[in-house]
Amino acid sequence: MSRTCQVTGAEPGFGHHVSHSHRRTKRRFDVNVQHKRYWVPSLGRHVRLTLSARGIKTVDRRGIEAVVADLRARGVSL
Repeated sequence: MSRTCQVTGAEPGFGHHVSHSHRRTKRRFDVNVQHKRYWVPSLGRHVRLTLSARGIKTVDRRGIEAVVADLRARGVSL
């Protein structure tokens, strides 16, 4: 599963684990993605989105209709 937010486009970051002796090994900072299901009245059905915590707040602020319109304009299949 791709840990990417469909609304904000947030993707995992990469960095290093740094030990006490400062030896570095690769690590990955995953995005806090959740699967959320929203009812979209204009489509007449539920839509399941993969959203980060910030993406959920964006949907709450702008509304699901506006977010779905932007996703469809970008060519994302819902």
